[in-house]
Amino acid sequence: MSSIKKEAERCLRCKKALCSEHCPVATPVPQITELFLNGEIKKAGELLFNNNPISAVTSLICPHEKNCTGHCVLGRKGAPVEFYRIEQYISRFYLETMEIPEIKRNGIKVAVAGAGPAGITMTILMLLHGYDVTLFESEDDIGGVLRYGIPPFRLPRDLLDLLKDIMLRMGVRFRPNTRIGSNIMIEDLFPDGYKAVFVSTGTGRPRKLGLVGETLGHVHFAIDYLKSPYSFRLGRRVVIVGAGNVAIDVARTAIRCGHSYVKILHYMGKDDMTANHDEVEMAEIDGVEFIHNVQAVRITEDAVRCVHVERTENPDGTLSFEEDYSQVIDVPADSVIIAIGQGPSADIISAGVKLTQRGLFDVNEWGETDRPGVFAAGDIVSGPKTVVDAVAFTKKVFVRMEEYLEEQTKTK
Repeated sequence: MSSIKKEAERCLRCKKALCSEHCPVATPVPQITELFLNGEIKKAGELLFNNNPISAVTSLICPHEKNCTGHCVLGRKGAPVEFYRIEQYISRFYLETMEIPEIKRNGIKVAVAGAGPAGITMTILMLLHGYDVTLFESEDDIGGVLRYGIPPFRLPRDLLDLLKDIMLRMGVRFRPNTRIGSNIMIEDLFPDGYKAVFVSTGTGRPRKLGLVGETLGHVHFAIDYLKSPYSFRLGRRVVIVGAGNVAIDVARTAIRCGHSYVKILHYMGKDDMTANHDEVEMAEIDGVEFIHNVQAVRITEDAVRCVHVERTENPDGTLSFEEDYSQVIDVPADSVIIAIGQGPSADIISAGVKLTQRGLFDVNEWGETDRPGVFAAGDIVSGPKTVVDAVAFTKKVFVRMEEYLEEQTKTK
C-alpha cells in the first residue's frame, strides 16, 4: 500500500473534478489535496470539517466506489486515487489537534433531537454559527447508528468520542437517555425558549419478516444484535436473513465473536445485492457464506426453511422474482438474525407533525415539517440511507433553519 503522500501526489487536481461532483457533500478534493501537499494540513482539515463536520467518519464508511473513487478519471485505465484515505488522515489529525474558534454567541436556543449523523452535523453547524444548542439523545452516548449500528472494526469509537469532546468544548448541552416523543414532547420545547427544533431520531425499529417462528428464542433482530453483540449467545451456526450493509455488519461481527459458521440468505443474486461491494468482499474473506436466490418461508427450532427464487429478466429490462415452492432447502441454524431494514419508532407518532405513508416525517425540500419551527433530516425523513446522504441533506436544512431563525428574530 502506498503512503498517504504518494497517493495524494497521484491526484491530477482536475479543474472539473468528477470525484467532487459525485460526492453528496461536494468535498473539494483538488483543493484539499493541494493544501495537504503544500504542508497546510490544518487548513485542509478545517476545510473538510467546515464542509462536512463528520468527514473523519464518512471517509471510513462511505460507499467510495459509488462516489469519489468510483469517478476518478485515473480509474478509467488504471487505479483510481483513493482520496478517502487522504481524507481520513487529514480529518482525524484535525479532530485531534483542533483549537475551538472564538464563537460570538447570538443567544438563540435550538433543540436537536437525536445524536446520530444528522444530529451531530446540525449541532456542530449551529454551534459554529453562535447558537445555543441542547442535544437530546435516547441512548447514553452520541453516535446513533454510528455507535450502536456499525461495528468498531469499521468505525473506531474514539472518533465519536473526539466529536463529542469538540461539541462539549463548543458549548453544547447534552441530555443523554432522553427520548423526544416519550420523556419530552416537541411541544414542551418551545415554551422553554427554544426557537427551532431539529429532529433526527433515525429509524431504530426493526422490520419483521412476518413468518411463523419469528418469536422463537433463538431469533433476533440485527439492530439489537449490533448494539450489544456480546450479550447474545448465538451458538456455532448463525443464519442471517437479508443482504444489505447491516446484514454484512452482523455477519462480520458474528465471525469475530467466535461463531464458526455464518451464512447470509438473499432472495436475489450476487450482482443484485444492495450492500457495498467492498464490504461484501471483506465478508467473504472473513469466511461468511452467501446463499443467493432463496426466500425464507419459515423458521424452526434448528433451521430456516427456504424456497428457491427464480430470477427472470423482462423484455423491458426489469427483473422479476418468483418463488418456486417445489425446491425447498432447510438451512441449519442455532440462531437466526433478521436484517431486512428498520422503520421509525412508535414514539414518532407522538411528534405532532405530518407523516408519510411509511411513517416518516413529511418534509419539503428544505426539511421543513408542517409545524412551524420544526425541521427534520436523516433516516427519519428518507428511511435508511448512507451517512453521507444524511449529512448532505442536513447541510441544506441548516441553511433554511438559519433563514427561519433570522425571520423570527426580525419579527420580535
